[in-house]
Amino acid sequence: MAYTQQSSLGVDQAAYDRLAYFALRSELLFDQAADVQATNQAMTGSSVIFTIFSELATVTTPLTETSDVTAVAMADSNVTVTLTEYGSTVNTTAKLRGTAFLDVDAAAANLIGYNAGSSMDEVVREVLAGGTNVVYGGGGSTSPSSRATVEVDDIIEANDVRKVTAALRGANVSPWNGYYIGFIHPDVSYDLRRETGNASWNAPHVNMDTANIYTGEIGTFESVRFIETPRTKVRTDDGDASVDVYDTYIMGRQALAKAYSFVDGNGPVPQIRRGPVVDSLMRFNPIGWYWLGGYGRFREASLRRIESSSSIGAN
Repeated sequence: MAYTQQSSLGVDQAAYDRLAYFALRSELLFDQAADVQATNQAMTGSSVIFTIFSELATVTTPLTETSDVTAVAMADSNVTVTLTEYGSTVNTTAKLRGTAFLDVDAAAANLIGYNAGSSMDEVVREVLAGGTNVVYGGGGSTSPSSRATVEVDDIIEANDVRKVTAALRGANVSPWNGYYIGFIHPDVSYDLRRETGNASWNAPHVNMDTANIYTGEIGTFESVRFIETPRTKVRTDDGDASVDVYDTYIMGRQALAKAYSFVDGNGPVPQIRRGPVVDSLMRFNPIGWYWLGGYGRFREASLRRIESSSSIGAN
């Protein structure tokens, strides 16, 4: 009996899964730290000015019974957040939509939505990275005095976190529910969790509280609730001998301010917008995102940055 085999005919073909997959994505995190926002804005404008009153000098001299009190002057300072336009768009064609084996419009919407969030996260990250309060990783034999002097062994140590929290407390910076927030790169988290010694993160977790060892996360340490993210800034080759320098951000309340337009549907998060179909044959279908707003450091004292190398970094 003769059989017609697959190799005898040209009717077979590879099948495609119609579910669209996307590149690996990190979580969007930094915006949550912007707890100062314009809740009583006087009018629309190109920027928003926040006012901070300075404390009066303490009084330790007793009053004189027969003399009046001399008035002292009040003082204030301003923080300005400039509103800037951000946005992006993609445009699908009728032929693409008509011949694709999956829903390209849905894929475009997914890509645009994530691009809006990741773009804003990077905008916030750059504001954090510009803070003026910096300490350097203390793991090396010499203490770095600047970013350019960070060497390959200047990794983060538990004591670096203690220095930062002491500075935050010394500046009267309020935490969130008892904890400051720390954003740390996974490469830097590795070094912090690997450090040994009685004063390290590792010691209590090995001997008593082992849960974080098994889950591979820092959790809370020295009054800091750590969040791991690859989105913290990595300054490629900025250290000594082309060492990569990693940022770790630790902050309390009112470190960041956020302002945005509230006209034409604008708000605290980017808008997803369907563009108008204006071509003659209605073939082009644009979709994009738009945001008019900005971020700024509100209180420099509330934001601290640790710059360090990593033992598993590209050094």
